[in-house]
Amino acid sequence: MSLEVTEDVSAVGLSRFDMVIDVRSPGEFAEDHLPGAVNLPVLSDAERAQVGTVYVQQSRFTARRLGAAHVARNVAHYLETALADRPGGFQPLVYCWRGGMRSNAMATILSQVGWRTTVLTGGYRTYRRQVVARLYDRELALDFVLLDGQTGSGKTELLGRLAALGVQTLDLEGLAAHRGSLFGAVAGRAQPSQKLFESRLLAALDGFEPGRPVVAEAESSKIGDRMVPPALWSRLAQAPRIELTAARPERARYLVSAYGDLIADPPALDAAFARLPVRPSAERLSAWRAMVAAGAFAELAEAIMALHYDPAYDRSRRKHERPLLGAVPLIPGEPASQDEAAGEVVRLLARLTPAHSGARK
Repeated sequence: MSLEVTEDVSAVGLSRFDMVIDVRSPGEFAEDHLPGAVNLPVLSDAERAQVGTVYVQQSRFTARRLGAAHVARNVAHYLETALADRPGGFQPLVYCWRGGMRSNAMATILSQVGWRTTVLTGGYRTYRRQVVARLYDRELALDFVLLDGQTGSGKTELLGRLAALGVQTLDLEGLAAHRGSLFGAVAGRAQPSQKLFESRLLAALDGFEPGRPVVAEAESSKIGDRMVPPALWSRLAQAPRIELTAARPERARYLVSAYGDLIADPPALDAAFARLPVRPSAERLSAWRAMVAAGAFAELAEAIMALHYDPAYDRSRRKHERPLLGAVPLIPGEPASQDEAAGEVVRLLARLTPAHSGARK
């Protein structure tokens, strides 16, 4: 039997384990979990609720006996399924909410099998405290460059091309499962909870090499319903920018292809009209609906950019006086132009000095 404890939930600390096992209920796991964790709940959501009810209505003893029976059955199931192919040298890390009964029950059985099993002291709460401390109370030792440009200039597309070229990139919209605008909700894909967004974000930040710039899209402090934590937002607010420039008709055509899911859902598109800060008049709204009915989506995109997005971008640029490293023209919907723009961004990044990249003295 080999049962240990640890408090190290850093990327290095977690990497030494063959599997990180979250034994909390599926509902708890869905809200947030350690990076790379696998959910093997010793109590399902229904079983956890049942045990809680028995605890309140009957007795602690009866609830513990019922819970133990559920735990034994569930762990036995995992030994025959999810863990059946694990070798003798298997080294898992097990955690629950606070490093209590659920994780210790699973860990005790796994250690009896002969696996070198470790329990996370303090459970998920230990991990969550560290996430909050690093994203809310400390300064990030990373330097960023913002990929800026008006709506439809292909920033997300270019970010992917930069990553393929070996540039360190942070895809905040991907982490938040949102395209960062009033029309940005992704059909069929809910945003993660704020806690899970922060976990994904911190895991991404830990993967970067300090001393090399990280390119991120210029975003507002909220992406959909998810807030960019203060430690990151303060670094982004100081970051220099590279501006992508493209003609409005080209941007409109690109948006039609990028927002195909929204175009295919007229009721969702119509609902998005009502969320615009500048409420369209009845006459304008009628004209937009006529464009939707006629399939004139590029014309619609141009109209909305002229009314809302382009003026909002101009206001934001005046408000945030970030240094400009250079402007890169492109045609967002043309792969060759995107490739050329990515190459130019790489060249601009190569010219950076520590002072320009925002490095701290």
